[in-house]
Amino acid sequence: MLCPRWESNPHLLRDTILSRARIPVPPLGHILFYLFLTAIINNNCPKIKMARVISVINQKGGTGKTTTSVNLGAYLAALGKRVLLVDFDPQGNASSGLGHRHNLNEESIYHGIAGLVSPEKILRGSPVINLHYIPANNHLAGALVELVNVPEREYFLRKFINNFRHRYDYILVDLPPSLSLLTVNGMIASDEVLIPVQAEYYSLEGLSQLLETVYLIQNNMSHPIKISGALITMFDKRERLAREVAKEIRRHFRHHVFETEIPRSVSLAEAPSFGKPVILYHPDSPGALAYKRLAREVIDQERAFPDIQKDFGNFNIKF
Repeated sequence: MLCPRWESNPHLLRDTILSRARIPVPPLGHILFYLFLTAIINNNCPKIKMARVISVINQKGGTGKTTTSVNLGAYLAALGKRVLLVDFDPQGNASSGLGHRHNLNEESIYHGIAGLVSPEKILRGSPVINLHYIPANNHLAGALVELVNVPEREYFLRKFINNFRHRYDYILVDLPPSLSLLTVNGMIASDEVLIPVQAEYYSLEGLSQLLETVYLIQNNMSHPIKISGALITMFDKRERLAREVAKEIRRHFRHHVFETEIPRSVSLAEAPSFGKPVILYHPDSPGALAYKRLAREVIDQERAFPDIQKDFGNFNIKF
């Protein structure tokens, strides 16, 4: 490799050589030498692979949003991916699901986005290898009031997450069940949204409202956020209504719908009370196997669209 020392910032090599050069170079020669070094660096130094940031979102509560965030993250990590789960819900349930014990005096994601602590200080390890998380607590609810009159208030989480994007393959953001400033921060910080949809009638109405919000973010904020897909949760194939709702979603939802359907599962409901993802609590349960299939689907999305994902998340830092 031409420049291992500058792998995270290859253009620094070019600027270092130019700044330390002692031989006087005419202006035209300086420019040609600059372009020559740039071409060599671009051809020999690998681009930095950045994380795929996915927000798990639904303004309707009880759709399995937090369950999906925790267990999808755990199975992505089990499949060899480096995963960071950002709990951005003041209730802090995603943190609890990974065994975190809440303390109102602790530093959390609120302190991170406010710049009160270094990002590294609030990073936590989980019981699953390759899975880290950043906890949330009730302090985050105060951000809804504190950020109202702050310039660029929609970008606080995005700026915070950018500190970690080069270290992980996936960053999952668990958002609150509402369409608030926290939700907008989560969508602006993300490349994609994953939408858990409960197999019930009211979920269909909430889905259309959520899509309108996504389109507003795309058009008014000029943010090219994509929809990873809708995920049918709490599915019971024995119930006629559940089958009909699933059929309607697959027939009329204009975006991708995951093939995996998350069933109602006692193990999924019990695992959070033990502070474990289901992969550690009951890995052979139907719910656990469903999230394993979902994780493979999410990974396969990158392979299925090579043209769309060709340069996904890659960049060279330039000064």
